[in-house]
Amino acid sequence: MEFKDLNPLLHNELRLKIMAALDSLDEADFVYLKELTKSTAGNLSVQISKLEEAGYIRVSRSGEGRGSHTVCRITTAGSNALLAYQRAIMAYFSK
Repeated sequence: MEFKDLNPLLHNELRLKIMAALDSLDEADFVYLKELTKSTAGNLSVQISKLEEAGYIRVSRSGEGRGSHTVCRITTAGSNALLAYQRAIMAYFSK
């Protein structure tokens, strides 16, 4: 049996939740992701930034301060990385 390396960026519970949610939606705003993942705003913001820096999601921001609105969308690279992660983790359970 050979174990494939798991993508360390996606092998994090909160980042994986974000990616899984965005993979099934066209887009999701920050408030929705915060409620869905039961994350703090600060932690969610950090994890979204990491995914954006990796090119896995695209983030659009409008407004400033309390009136700001942040929307996230998964990229093709993000979808491909998530699929590769799913295949790698499923290989751990195949006979």
